[in-house]
Amino acid sequence: MTQRDTLKCVHEPFGDAFYYGSERLSSRYEDNLAGREDSGFTQSTYRTILDRFQREASEGKRLLIKDMAYYLFPPEAAPASIAPSVGRVKRGVGTTEAVVNGTTNGTPKAPYPYDTDAEPNNPTVIPRDTLGNFHFTFLIRHPRSSIPSYYRCCVPPLDRVTGFYNFMPSEAGYDELRRLFDYLRSIGQVGPETAREKPNKRSASNGVDLSNGIHSSNVVVTNGIHSSNGNHCSNGVSSNGVSSLNGVHSSNGFTRGVEVCVIDADDLLDNPAGIVEAFCKSTGIDFTPDMLEWSTEADQQQAEEAFSKWPGFHDDAMNSCDLKPRQHHKKKKFKSIEHEDTEWIEKYGEGGAKIIRQTVDANIADYEYLKQFAINV
Repeated sequence: MTQRDTLKCVHEPFGDAFYYGSERLSSRYEDNLAGREDSGFTQSTYRTILDRFQREASEGKRLLIKDMAYYLFPPEAAPASIAPSVGRVKRGVGTTEAVVNGTTNGTPKAPYPYDTDAEPNNPTVIPRDTLGNFHFTFLIRHPRSSIPSYYRCCVPPLDRVTGFYNFMPSEAGYDELRRLFDYLRSIGQVGPETAREKPNKRSASNGVDLSNGIHSSNVVVTNGIHSSNGNHCSNGVSSNGVSSLNGVHSSNGFTRGVEVCVIDADDLLDNPAGIVEAFCKSTGIDFTPDMLEWSTEADQQQAEEAFSKWPGFHDDAMNSCDLKPRQHHKKKKFKSIEHEDTEWIEKYGEGGAKIIRQTVDANIADYEYLKQFAINV
């Protein structure tokens, strides 16, 4: 967010449609109409969000979009079909009707399941052609750090700030992140080369316009779980937020995607300059050391504006002014399971500790799978 002359940051835009709009996939606010209306995003659809990217890309800056992969997926591994506003509604055998902003003939489109077709093998609600406009990178953190921190945001007293009044294990997001990662690799949009393995052969975006008016140099960072105030972030950085570049290119008729770029948040906190520089090389951004500082009034104002719609989740980042390596004694050293369970029981009771442990255990395999691709500098 410090490179405002060349980059435009967009912070978690797809959550507007996922939680609040007429195409909402989450059940979190399903029985809370007032909560949806208070958000100000009841008119948001996946199309309005994509249209926003078009408008902001027209300013000539590269977009850096940080978002949650699970905002593009039906929860609980339900089968996906394309969101109505970016797809076509089924109208009987052999006929379809385009949908604008989640409505058909002026009638609000009901939430998922949509009355739309699925794309073969596409696990998301966004068409493959649209996904192809973006260069995806991936940010991960160990569930033993992220899950208890997120749980904290969904129980008293912090829930009164966040507005998330119950913990939903489906929002952990590791499963969706892994499935998005594997899908993009399977269609050649990402890989086969990796930033981890080919540090001297990283390619930059060529700035060519792609379809839907979205500029090819836009970067999107995807991750699994919300960042939060407390253990989930330190030194002002959240564990869930970088974006990726877009598009695929071909050479001699063989289509190759952008290289795989996965960042582990603990590596970022231990070596911020090295990891950020490696990320920049992978995505074609010029690295400068001042990227790690945001101490000016303009920096602070932009951070406040970006994070304001998710109160309570980014307080540590908002109260910081730079990113420095963690001190040696603060570097992550996992406690024993017994020690963790005791600590969680003290904070959240036996019931809360049990839910946290079950959610952590359910997501470790996906984290470890993605971890094998992480940049190592």
